[in-house]
Amino acid sequence: MSDPASVHFNQWLYMVIWIGLFALMLLFVPFYKKSQRKPASAYLAFIIALALEMFGVPLSMYAITWLIGTNLPDGVLYGHTLQPWIGHWGMYVGTALMLIGAALVIVGWRVIYKRFWSKGEDEGQLVTDGIYALIRHPQYTGFMLITLGMILDWATLPLLVMWPILAVVYYRLVRMEEREMTGQFGAAYRLYKTRTGMFLPKLFHRSAQPQQLVR
Repeated sequence: MSDPASVHFNQWLYMVIWIGLFALMLLFVPFYKKSQRKPASAYLAFIIALALEMFGVPLSMYAITWLIGTNLPDGVLYGHTLQPWIGHWGMYVGTALMLIGAALVIVGWRVIYKRFWSKGEDEGQLVTDGIYALIRHPQYTGFMLITLGMILDWATLPLLVMWPILAVVYYRLVRMEEREMTGQFGAAYRLYKTRTGMFLPKLFHRSAQPQQLVR
């Protein structure tokens, strides 16, 4: 491959380092239940798929080139995704999203681990302050921002397919966890849900009626 972008590839040490760094984020999620394992595996698969095509072999480029019979320019399924149109701004925005996502994962973990995960059964507190005063699942929001940032920087066919799947997997996990939290904290958690967004802050919220809280 004679394209200048080929210097990105066959960098296997960088691939291993990249996977290791982003896999560290998994230390900030709970693994005391089997329900967390599938989203963690999906996230890790996303990281490996990106690292392989960013530093190893541009499989998406080869597949499309074979299909259409012509070489793809840098930025189309290999290289910095938006470079042909806006230069390296896709990389800058993607990096910013990844940093924000990592911060959400870590900040969310510090509070929820201390006051909920580290406690015995039925001894954890309902955390509604700090970042949890804005969104109910900052860690999962963080993982989605990290992976979205990667797509903005370096999109490939597997990532474009996997990201919606990852979003659905996390959404289903959240619905399951919220049923458990409602069972444990009852009306207090239902009231908390009316004030906060699931993944993003809720700009407007409707106060829950008393009859809604006692069901």
